[in-house]
Amino acid sequence: MNRKAVFLDRDGVINRALEHEGKPYPPRSLKEFEILPGVAEACRKLKAAGFCLVVATNQPDVGRGTLEQRTVEAIHGFMQRELPIDRVEVCYHAGRGESPCDCRKPRPGMLLRAARELGLNLAESWMVGDRWRDVDCGRAAGCRTVFIERGYVEELRQRPDFRAGSLLEAAETILKNDESPTRERA
Repeated sequence: MNRKAVFLDRDGVINRALEHEGKPYPPRSLKEFEILPGVAEACRKLKAAGFCLVVATNQPDVGRGTLEQRTVEAIHGFMQRELPIDRVEVCYHAGRGESPCDCRKPRPGMLLRAARELGLNLAESWMVGDRWRDVDCGRAAGCRTVFIERGYVEELRQRPDFRAGSLLEAAETILKNDESPTRERA
């Protein structure tokens, strides 16, 4: 359990999230999936520094029957061809109390499973996301967290260790602070 990882939320971190009334939504097709500027460079820098890159994403529309799993899988196939992602963890459960599971963020199940199967040290790992669920998930797994500010209307429930404006900025923050687990001060 020596390997360190950066866990990445997908929508709003890797790709442009679709927004409606200040709330982010996932792309509904491969055509709508747009990798954000600087993401490829950020991933290359993190990989070069020895991090395992794991995407951890909630995709509840599959569980709700409003999006086909094969569409999500096609998006992930494209993403993995374009970026040096080691693994993609997905929770397809509908959420909203309908299907209790350990994998839907903010629960840490996806991170714990990847850590167990890939031999990752969660205390040396990071979670990067753009929603409160990502920060809470990273905290629950024992990771340091970086919150990417997107201006959504929801509030954070826990304070992240760091804040950034993009994945590239988050990667630079991680590389600068990898050996020093300093937490953001109140």
